[in-house]
Amino acid sequence: MSSVTINRPDGVPGVTELVLDRPEALNAISTEHARAIVAATAEVAADPAVRVIVLSSSAERAFCVGADLKERKTIDDDGLRRQRLVFRAAFTGVLELPVPTVAAVHGHALGGGLELALGCDLIVADETAVLGLPEVTVGLVPGGGGTQLLPRRLGWNRAADLIFTGRRVDAAEAHRLGLVDRVVPAGQDRAAALELAASIAANSPVGVRNAKQAMRHGLDASLRSGLDIEDAAWRATAFSGDRNEGVAAFNEKRRPDWPGE
Repeated sequence: MSSVTINRPDGVPGVTELVLDRPEALNAISTEHARAIVAATAEVAADPAVRVIVLSSSAERAFCVGADLKERKTIDDDGLRRQRLVFRAAFTGVLELPVPTVAAVHGHALGGGLELALGCDLIVADETAVLGLPEVTVGLVPGGGGTQLLPRRLGWNRAADLIFTGRRVDAAEAHRLGLVDRVVPAGQDRAAALELAASIAANSPVGVRNAKQAMRHGLDASLRSGLDIEDAAWRATAFSGDRNEGVAAFNEKRRPDWPGE
C-alpha cells in the first residue's frame, strides 16, 4: 500500500489531491515514502485532466516532520548516498509538477517537510502550523531545495535567519515573512487549499500552465530574456482552443467550457 494517496475530491473538477499518508510516522520521509512521492507525482504529471494539485497530509499533528531519522540511524554512508538519489527525485517530482500546486499545511512542517511545501507554488497554513529548516542543528544542510527555494521566496536575509539558526516559526510569523501565503483557522488548511485550487482550476488550463512555466523559467533570467520567455508563453496560449473558447464565452456572457488545448 502506497504512503501517498491520490484523491480526486468530488465537486472540484480538475483538482487532484496528493495526500502524504504515513500518519503513524507523522509523514517522516523514509526511502519508501520518497519512492511513493516520486511515483505519485509522475502519475499526476502525466494526467491531462489534472489542472491543479493540492499537497496535503493525513496526519492529524503534522504536515511532514522531515527525514525519517529512525531509518537514517540504520543506514551506512553508502546507503545514505543511495537514499539521496531517491530523496532528490521526490523533491524534484513536486517542484517540477507542470500545473499549479498548493500545499495545505498544519502542525509541524520541518526540514524536508517544509521543503516539500516550498516546492509548491502556494502555501496555505492553519494556525497550528510550525515551520522551520533545522538541518544545521543536527550537522546537515537543507537538501530538498531549501537553500535555493527559501531565498527566492523570502529574500537572502530572511532566509539566512531561518537557515543559519534552524529556528522554528509559527503560522503568524511565517505569514509576516512571506513563508506562507494564507493563514486559516485550525483544521481548515485542507478545505482552504481545495477552495483556492478550485478557483485556479476554473481558469484556462492552457493559460495557467503556460503562465506557470513562464514564471518559473523567467525567474532567474534577465529582463530581456524573461520577456522573450513570456512572449513564447503568450504565443502558445493565444493560438489555442482555450483562447477561442474564452473569447466566445465572454461575448456570449457564459462560463467557458475549456477544451484544455
